[in-house]
Amino acid sequence: MASVTSLSDSVQQQLASALTATRPEAAGADPLLRRSDRADYQANGILALAKKAKENPRELAAEVVARITTGDELIKDVEVSGPGFLNITLGDRAIVQNLAARHADGERLGVPPKQDPGVTVVDYAQPNVAKEMHVGHLRSAVIGDALRAMLDFTGEKTIGRHHIGDWGTQFGMLIQYLFEHPGELAPAGDVDGEQAMSNLNRVYKASRAVFDADEEFKERARRRVVALQSGDKETLGLWQQFVDESKVYFNSVFEKLDMEIRDDEIVGESAYNEGMPETARILEETGVAVRSEGALVVFFDEIRGKDDQPVPLIVQKADGGFGYAASDLTAIRNRVRDLHATTLLYVVDVRQSLHFRMVFETARRAGWLNDDVTAHNMGYGTVLGADGKPFKTRAGETVRLEDLLDEAVQRAAEVVREKARDLTEDEIQERAAQVGIGAVKYADLSTSPNRDYKFDLDQMVSLNGDTSVYLQYAYARIRSILRKAGEARPAAHPELALHEAERALGLHLDAFGNTVFEAAAEYAPHKLAAYLYQLASLYTSFYDKCPVLKAETPAQVENRLFLCDVTARTLHRGMALLGIRTPERL
Repeated sequence: MASVTSLSDSVQQQLASALTATRPEAAGADPLLRRSDRADYQANGILALAKKAKENPRELAAEVVARITTGDELIKDVEVSGPGFLNITLGDRAIVQNLAARHADGERLGVPPKQDPGVTVVDYAQPNVAKEMHVGHLRSAVIGDALRAMLDFTGEKTIGRHHIGDWGTQFGMLIQYLFEHPGELAPAGDVDGEQAMSNLNRVYKASRAVFDADEEFKERARRRVVALQSGDKETLGLWQQFVDESKVYFNSVFEKLDMEIRDDEIVGESAYNEGMPETARILEETGVAVRSEGALVVFFDEIRGKDDQPVPLIVQKADGGFGYAASDLTAIRNRVRDLHATTLLYVVDVRQSLHFRMVFETARRAGWLNDDVTAHNMGYGTVLGADGKPFKTRAGETVRLEDLLDEAVQRAAEVVREKARDLTEDEIQERAAQVGIGAVKYADLSTSPNRDYKFDLDQMVSLNGDTSVYLQYAYARIRSILRKAGEARPAAHPELALHEAERALGLHLDAFGNTVFEAAAEYAPHKLAAYLYQLASLYTSFYDKCPVLKAETPAQVENRLFLCDVTARTLHRGMALLGIRTPERL
């Protein structure tokens, strides 16, 4: 793989060298380069340097400009503006040559992986055994999947963990009911995903009804929890059956979401059961946790309740049972010690922020987290209905995720059918799945994760505005142009002068790698989504202002086809990092 230095990085290096040559004491100073509507780039760093040195910023800027080499290979022109800004214009040749190098590099588009990758464990997509997935499970899955792809692209090694809810009191109730009503749960693999969850729902509701009405059954269910936690073989066997049944269902939903969930990465609460007593022992022996009213807890002076009393993190209850804190702390130990993680990333509901704040601080006090091993809570907001209220059905119930995805695909089919001219019904349905699921994902990912967003299918599948359909249509239109090109082939022609719209498109294409790295480092997929939307918008402007197949000369046709091809490949790669497909035809 041949890495390609971005134009902005090359300009940054030249400016830094000129600054150092002008004022050696300023070595390492940031020129503060950014894109500008007054030129290709503007550098503002000289103002701060001049102020610190008590110099005239315009005079210092002029000295720096005198040390910058101009021409057509990179920087064509530099002028001093305002109080000491540098307005920088690049040469057309440099833009085309840079894109040609990216085009020749293949799928990575010249973007090199980072030199010092770490290991990031991403905890996301955490459904509960024996319960249907609902709209509340959407964001964890979609955001986590995109972040993994982005981190992988930067060179980071990622390991997925799906911390499913498969342990606790309700499982004693379920298992006891199944022991007393054998044959009510079909073996996993004998039914599809929806049937599997239908069976589990039916059994859960029936067992809950008996649990609430029959005190003797309730006591038997509680004893069954003890048997489960102590590893009773027969109890574990039945528990494993409906865990397997749930996985069949989970996989069917994730398949609709166009996500791959590896079975070896599904590591639920039960996996940490044996390690929780040791976690509690270590915390107590090191003084991180203390006994309070029989329970083992961790106190935090800065975290207080309404009565101004410290709010504790309960590691072990007074009756000896363990809760979520013990499970999460044991998971941290496992991920750091056995998976050699350098970063732990949790994609969970923002409402769990306080819990994870306390868990992370406890882990730091215990030495499991430190300067070399960090943890981040990627808290996300709520999915709202079009009315701005939490998304519910008309009956006020939580919306099933399957129903939501099916409706998105149906709505997308209407759009595809309206645009399609030569597609069969099977092809329409295939594209509808890509468009509908892409619309749901993009609406989520184009919003800052910590914000709530409105789920509005009419807007999501619109060809207008900031939607995945707009981006997919831009990609399909480019592919159509390339198919129609006939004998003309994409080829870079650095000797040609560029139209303003070509320059804008080329400079934005150059920013792809830096954008992905920035978005991945900040866990901000919405920044990549915003980049891709702007790319599609700039391509639309280029398409409107610069005829491609009817350009004035054969060389110009080839050069514009080349710009089309680089744009298509960048859109395709960027959308793939968000987990969204780009159909060749729409």
